[in-house]
Amino acid sequence: MRTDSSPGDLPAREHLPATDAGTPVLDVVIPVYNEEKDLQPCVLRLHEHLKRTFPYAFRITVADNASTDTTPQVAARLAARLPEVVSRRLEQKGRGRALRTVWSASDAPVLAYMDVDLSTDLNALLPLVAPLISGHSDLAIGSRLARSSRVVRGAKREFISRSYNLILRGSLQARFSDAQCGFKAIRRDVAQVLLPLVEDSGWFFDTEMLVLAERAGLRIHEVPVDWVDDPDSTVHIVRTATDDLKGVWRVGRALAGGSLSLDRLARPFGDDPRDRELTDVPKGLARQLVGFCVVGGLSTLFYLLLYSGFRSFSGSQVANALALLVSAVANTAANRRLTFGVRGRGGAVRHQAQGLVVFGIGLVLTSGSLAALNAATNDPAHSTELAVLIAANLAATVLRFLLFRAWVFPDRRDEPSAPAPSPVVASHRPGGHAAHPAAPHPMPVRPGPPAYRPLPQRPTAPATPSSPTQAATSYDTAPFHAGDAADQGWGDSTMQMQAVRPHDHDPRNAR
Repeated sequence: MRTDSSPGDLPAREHLPATDAGTPVLDVVIPVYNEEKDLQPCVLRLHEHLKRTFPYAFRITVADNASTDTTPQVAARLAARLPEVVSRRLEQKGRGRALRTVWSASDAPVLAYMDVDLSTDLNALLPLVAPLISGHSDLAIGSRLARSSRVVRGAKREFISRSYNLILRGSLQARFSDAQCGFKAIRRDVAQVLLPLVEDSGWFFDTEMLVLAERAGLRIHEVPVDWVDDPDSTVHIVRTATDDLKGVWRVGRALAGGSLSLDRLARPFGDDPRDRELTDVPKGLARQLVGFCVVGGLSTLFYLLLYSGFRSFSGSQVANALALLVSAVANTAANRRLTFGVRGRGGAVRHQAQGLVVFGIGLVLTSGSLAALNAATNDPAHSTELAVLIAANLAATVLRFLLFRAWVFPDRRDEPSAPAPSPVVASHRPGGHAAHPAAPHPMPVRPGPPAYRPLPQRPTAPATPSSPTQAATSYDTAPFHAGDAADQGWGDSTMQMQAVRPHDHDPRNAR
């Protein structure tokens, strides 16, 4: 797992830990503008669905974009009626502005949004947020253009949507399939760093967010959705499309000019296998392959020149043996120094002796190829001999590299050295302080299952602490560093992260 914490690093992407009973795991934002007719049926339907199917605590936030009708009053009545519903009023329009404002202030570790018309079937909501809760992905989007999606909409909207996504693929090299579906989610720790980089406050907001996330190497999970077009939608298609194209031009120019500081997002999340020190995986393989190919290409040219020279006064077998012998000595010396970085005279004789053994294997391959050619043709052309030798040398080259790496020049960096001190795992304890041992000691053996709590379930009754100690329990968390741009308007919004260890086992989960 990554342990460095330079400014701009994102925290490890892990399974979300348990939080206080009153803190929701999911915050679903519904941005609205003059939706007095559809708002109440939408919220009631979404609330009923979450109550019935979502196993964790949740919140529904109505984000009013400066509505001029009775939408604020409807939202206030819903908030007073349902404890899981809250209402936020913004005095400026813009879906992106509403999402940025609510997501910035939310304490839920998973943030989502959906359109008020509920065109997307709600059965896709749990598959949308599950990869974020588990720590598998950073963002999640619903896709109407996936093969398994079921979509009902008019030809004009279908053409515009597909054309727009083709423009994104062609101009910004986007690989996600559907940028415009109003059904998306993001982890809050990712939003803390990503949202300050997003400039748009309108309909292009989520497209820009996705493009920047993808360019930064974040993982975007796509969920096929069932989607039915809302014929009464108030979205102005032409104006929205024009604004989106302007946004594509702006983001493309910024990416080309390097003005976007995506370096703060570039580090991989979590326990990236590329960051591990694995003893069974060879080190420096790419560099050695490049060096071996360069030396091999030069050696092949040298070999062919020698063969042509020796062939003028000897037979093909003798010329091949002499050319291969001289080029093998030169090849071993060059690979010893350039490819595998062995310097000095120590072991040079042994390396050359082992190289001659490798040469013998190559000689068998090439001589056998010439023998087969002479058996097939009594007087083969010189060009045919060269072609056969090139093919045989390619096979011998692959084998030579493997033998050089594993036998002649093995990696000596993994020899036993002084034992490193045993790692100490900081344990959480009540009172807000991590317990650090004063001196190294053997790792404790846990007699029972790990004391990991599940994600907070939706409370069915007021939670009461079983003891004063339990009520006062809190946990220290590492501070989050997100750079200067991410500090604007976020305040203290660190998350309590707790690793999920693959070897931990709870007997209650036994099958």
